[in-house]
Amino acid sequence: MIPPWEVPTPNKVQALQRTLNRKAKGDPRWRAWTLWGDLCRRDVLETALTAVLTNAGAAGVDRVTTETAKADLVAFLDGLQTELKARSYRPSPVLRVWIPKADGRLRPLGIPTVKDRVVQTALVILLGPIFEADFSEYSFGYRPGRSAHQALDAIKEAIWQGKTEVVDADLSGYFDTIPHAELLRLVARRVSDGAILRLVKLFLKAPIVEEKEGKRAVWPNQSGTPQGGVISPLLANLYLNRLDHQVNDNPGLNARMVRYADDLVLLCRPGNGSEYYQRLKAYLERHGLALNEAKSRLVDVHQESVRFLGFDVRWRHSRFSGRGYVHVEPSRKAQQRLRDVVRQELNHWTRWRSCTETVRRVNRIVQGWSNYYHYGNCAKVFYRHQDWLRERFRTWLWSKYDRNLGRYSFFTRERLHGQYHLWALPRTAKWTR
Repeated sequence: MIPPWEVPTPNKVQALQRTLNRKAKGDPRWRAWTLWGDLCRRDVLETALTAVLTNAGAAGVDRVTTETAKADLVAFLDGLQTELKARSYRPSPVLRVWIPKADGRLRPLGIPTVKDRVVQTALVILLGPIFEADFSEYSFGYRPGRSAHQALDAIKEAIWQGKTEVVDADLSGYFDTIPHAELLRLVARRVSDGAILRLVKLFLKAPIVEEKEGKRAVWPNQSGTPQGGVISPLLANLYLNRLDHQVNDNPGLNARMVRYADDLVLLCRPGNGSEYYQRLKAYLERHGLALNEAKSRLVDVHQESVRFLGFDVRWRHSRFSGRGYVHVEPSRKAQQRLRDVVRQELNHWTRWRSCTETVRRVNRIVQGWSNYYHYGNCAKVFYRHQDWLRERFRTWLWSKYDRNLGRYSFFTRERLHGQYHLWALPRTAKWTR
């Protein structure tokens, strides 16, 4: 999902966002009480619609696609704006689908209708700048100007400060278990507009619809903010924001919690990890959440790696100087996932495809993977996978042409990258502080 803040925003909407953020930053007790009129503004709705159309995505329960909305944008916006101004708008049920996870299990994904996605995006445009004023500097997920690499920077900094014992926490079904009442109270601390609060509540309480073998089942939504909703990441960040501040703003703990949405690590001085693990578990239980103890663990980075956001983080010693440093590289699981996906494109059942189409598909996969994992001490991993990728593509070409051309004499490295335009992985590690 492309966040709303990565979509071009008109100057007037930017000015509105700056005003909301400035007021929230200037007074921790300030509450927005006239947001509904801004939600109905044409430029706000147009910005939200642009973000939704850019993301595309599947249709919700009403079967209306983004292409349908694109066919008559003016009529779509006119109808939505009229509903909002008349306060007759009501969110539709959320279509739930199940997508496979890397471990073979299934994860629920909620798909709101296109109309609901537009309204949720408009809400994020207005509420995002307000809550941004309160969010911790060590929260990095789904926030403007923040990234996974910055979260890794914060982890490295904490380890250099001696916080080498790490609580690697995994939350059980976080997005699906957030208590609605407590979450709405947190929203109300910054928003006093009753119509906006009611709309947020309607989105949270929207029924869940599942379709299987031509039958439709409907369930009430008693807790959680379904993954897939545009507003879900903002609300999920808001619910854990208190925990961020209780850890990071307490000098007595001498600890650092780095969080990316529901992925979090708590770094502390050696000897404190067991106590902080239990305190974290108790805090989550008090607030209606649960720690997945099967996946959560206490790690000493001097002894083993911490896996965070697809990277392995560990303390190592340089083989040249012998000095210690924080080593960060793509995890084995992430490397295996790349190889598995590329194998699907470069296999015997894809030899009917043209070379141009095949290279385009492979390049898109490899370039996307390398853009994310080009961080820290990735050079050796990239070198190894560049060799593997060349060999895989070379074998595919050799088999495609019935082994009539020299596997190594004809399909040379220069030809693979020059004539066939196979994308080359970066040869040096990306500089990080």
